[in-house]
Amino acid sequence: MRVAGPTLSEVARAAGVSLATASRAINGSANRTVGADLRERVLATAARMGYTPDPSAQAMARGRTTTVGLVVHDIADPYFSSLAAGVSDAADREGLLVTLTSTQHSPARELAFVELMDRQRARALVLGGGRLSTSGDGGTPPDALRDALVRYRDGGGRVALVGQALGDLPAVEIANRQGAADLATALHGLGYRSFGVLAGPTGHRTAVDRAAGFAEALAALGSPVDDTAVVPCEFTRDGGFAGMQELLARTGPGGPPRAVLAVNDVMAVGAMAAARDAGLAVPRDVAVAGFDDIVTLRDVVPGLTTVRIPLVEVGQVALRLALGLPVGLDLPGVVHEVSPGRVEVRGTVVLRESTPSL
Repeated sequence: MRVAGPTLSEVARAAGVSLATASRAINGSANRTVGADLRERVLATAARMGYTPDPSAQAMARGRTTTVGLVVHDIADPYFSSLAAGVSDAADREGLLVTLTSTQHSPARELAFVELMDRQRARALVLGGGRLSTSGDGGTPPDALRDALVRYRDGGGRVALVGQALGDLPAVEIANRQGAADLATALHGLGYRSFGVLAGPTGHRTAVDRAAGFAEALAALGSPVDDTAVVPCEFTRDGGFAGMQELLARTGPGGPPRAVLAVNDVMAVGAMAAARDAGLAVPRDVAVAGFDDIVTLRDVVPGLTTVRIPLVEVGQVALRLALGLPVGLDLPGVVHEVSPGRVEVRGTVVLRESTPSL
């Protein structure tokens, strides 16, 4: 038969304090705190007596649980698994637990999870991945997510987004347009003059920014991307495969574009597979570049040219930003706190074997 442990009332009596003081010392409080010496006395008494706090009581006292909700679009995508690793690492340092969900690129699922975490009194929410400029899934209003997050914040929750800002909510913004422009400039410097773009989904803000930054830089350099060489596709490996097939099908007598940008790395991997299926060699017949520098690129042959984003560090910064803590990350030239609650992360072009000099 299980023997019940000591109660909080017994701990309070042994420490010589009131029940309310013992509760505030052990469980925390959304409104009142106790002095450090008194808190240490209560905690030492609780430890000596073997008292175990009730998580539900702690949540009621603090107003929030020790849970962090992390929302990503696709947990199978190494971009999001690296982001999750960073969030989990930062959460562990703060004594918090992470609840992870994948939206499967559905705004409705994203909204539903935010509302669930609000009902469950999660301490903080981190939303990873680019936003859609339209609902895209049968009626979820584009402002509904922002409104739900504002309600959650106004109720005591903490929020940070990764990718782009949403209203005045804290955000770690990725400099997608600038990174793509830097990549275009580097490829042009290697001698490339003919380009294609696997542009991702229409309305996906990350995809739109990357495709636009790439095209704008090339136009300024005198090598504009032909409209027929810009192919919308899904933001996945299979989307990149299908997009490259479509791009090759549009190819005229002169052959495919000499270099193709896929707006993320998993799409680029799919594009390289499609090129091989079509009997083309990368980079001899067509050069391919991506964006993000996901960890699985270590095993891709030829090595993929890309724009490196420090994804684990981005996850760490996002959680600290959500919790209202100092960013606390020294990456000069990469991470910039541009204003209170707003951090910009800049990418670095990494040239590899998939785009040799011509």
